[in-house]
Amino acid sequence: MAIFEGAGVALITPMKEDGSVNYAKLKELLEFQIANATDAIIICGTTGEASTLSEEEHLECIRYTCEVVAGRIPVIAGTGSNCTASAIYLSKEAEKCGADGLLVVTPYYNKATQNGLKAHFKAIAGAVSIPIILYNIPGRTGTRMTPQTVVDLCTEVPNIAGVKDATGDISEVAEVMSLSKGKVDLYSGNDDQITAVMSLGGKGVISVLSNILPKETHDIAASYLQGDAAKSCELQLSYIPLIQALFSEVNPIPVKRAMNFMGMEVGSLRLPLTEMENANAERLLEEMKKAGIRID
Repeated sequence: MAIFEGAGVALITPMKEDGSVNYAKLKELLEFQIANATDAIIICGTTGEASTLSEEEHLECIRYTCEVVAGRIPVIAGTGSNCTASAIYLSKEAEKCGADGLLVVTPYYNKATQNGLKAHFKAIAGAVSIPIILYNIPGRTGTRMTPQTVVDLCTEVPNIAGVKDATGDISEVAEVMSLSKGKVDLYSGNDDQITAVMSLGGKGVISVLSNILPKETHDIAASYLQGDAAKSCELQLSYIPLIQALFSEVNPIPVKRAMNFMGMEVGSLRLPLTEMENANAERLLEEMKKAGIRID
């Protein structure tokens, strides 16, 4: 059984003016997501600036999220690292915190071979009992899991459940689903491909867009799951301009600016990420207005 179906939010990490994590705001965001039909919370992923959180902050964000969510929807914790031992430690601690599942990215910078990737993920999976979603995002890591590697891991390791595919290559999605006979729980890692991925047997999306439009993103996936592919497609296409604006600079720069435009006061970013350039921010604001989002 899949950890979740539908739209899971790749949640941002809100910051105070001094750059520390704003846990009171994090609680607000979690309640906002749950109230608006989000199907799962993904905490401490790329969008959550996990790479600039200290180990203590990383685990506290996971613990606090599990405490606030309290089993209402699944919580999936990002615990990947390019150091296998570090990923094992974070994964074991996240399980202790109460996470329902883990999102584990391919090792970055090291650039492991496919055999190395298999050994890395098998070691992590062997250290925990909760399910793992692999995270294939070669544009950020410099490492690409092949479809065969994904399928091998998902079929050979009982608690490796599926993959978040952020390759942007719909042909690779099709190959994974073909090789696995549709038995891999595959989630789109791209908000502009939700319906397309689900048409090939995907379970839904791990979404940046959900930070600002949780109900609407949920509806894209839910419509497809309910058998209304035409409605899902219509909704998907209607948000393409906004999605493009949300990725006009590296994630999560634009989505944090979008949330601040909405009056959500999520703070700024940690270096090396910097504030959005004016021209891109103006484009984002315009697309938000066109999408009917209230600007505060």
